[in-house]
Amino acid sequence: MSTQGRLIGVGVGPGDPELMTLKAARALGEAQVIAYFAKRGRASHSRAIACAHFREGAIELPLDYPVTTESPKDEAPYREAIAAFYEEAAHTVAGHLDAGRTVAVLSEGDPMFYGSYMHLHVRLAGRYPTEIVAGVTGMSGCWSQLGAPIAQGDDVLSVLPGTLSEAELVRRLGEADAAVIMKVGRNLPKIRRALAASGRLGRAVYVERGTMNGGHCVPLAARDESPAPYFAIVLVPGWEARG
Repeated sequence: MSTQGRLIGVGVGPGDPELMTLKAARALGEAQVIAYFAKRGRASHSRAIACAHFREGAIELPLDYPVTTESPKDEAPYREAIAAFYEEAAHTVAGHLDAGRTVAVLSEGDPMFYGSYMHLHVRLAGRYPTEIVAGVTGMSGCWSQLGAPIAQGDDVLSVLPGTLSEAELVRRLGEADAAVIMKVGRNLPKIRRALAASGRLGRAVYVERGTMNGGHCVPLAARDESPAPYFAIVLVPGWEARG
């Protein structure tokens, strides 16, 4: 019988290839299979970040999402379609692991922070040797690029998905000293209203394609309400009494 392969979740950082870790580069140089998620019909962003470090002759395994717009988790068609996709992806990856191959799964940012890799991990980690290579998160890349001290001392930082209801966003923003709002997309008008209602709009900054070429940031109040692209977040810096 062949020896089981090893599963590695590799964080490749927020976009700038120079923000990949040395450990991530080493893992990719050793892996026999490189798996990565992408929207159907589009190139994988994580692959573009990391491809310079792939082992020569590595098998590439694209995992294409069946849906391209994230919906609230309580919407049954979305939930069922995405669950079936992750089951099939895990089965495909398991085939390589059973053949004794090391499989590295790319993850933008950090694999265990809103990463798709987690859905493979919970299905496979109990059956195969597994390793996680931490990555620089998108939010830390954005606030570092912006030069915005995000939290200090006793500040409470909340990380919120923009898919929450407007009332829940208002409540949670009201309880936090600093905030990061992810999954902006079509939720931008709702996010803006929630920030205004919680008295945080004046401090909010919209960051698009942070750490990447063509990235930019503006005060959220100055940004129009057209849908944001995938790589966009809103930062609400804390540490108001600086010193």
